[in-house]
Amino acid sequence: MMTNCAISDGFEISPRFRCTVEERIARLEKDAAFDEAQVHLLEDGDHILRHMRLVAMQRSEAQRMRLFLDRAKTRLPRPLIPL
Repeated sequence: MMTNCAISDGFEISPRFRCTVEERIARLEKDAAFDEAQVHLLEDGDHILRHMRLVAMQRSEAQRMRLFLDRAKTRLPRPLIPL
């Protein structure tokens, strides 16, 4: 959980880390859409409930990561040539 202090101070992440998180968000959203489309194949009510809980958690995690990226600043890459 982020505190008010951490949010107001801000923080930086590397471009590579940002890219990794963005890829993870895309994968979570793609998996959630696929899993939701498969629900009609399930017959057991408990299995459907657990499956929909999985979809909700995937979407929740993707949203949490999006909020993290919104709060983070991306650090500029180091110059290739020393200044």
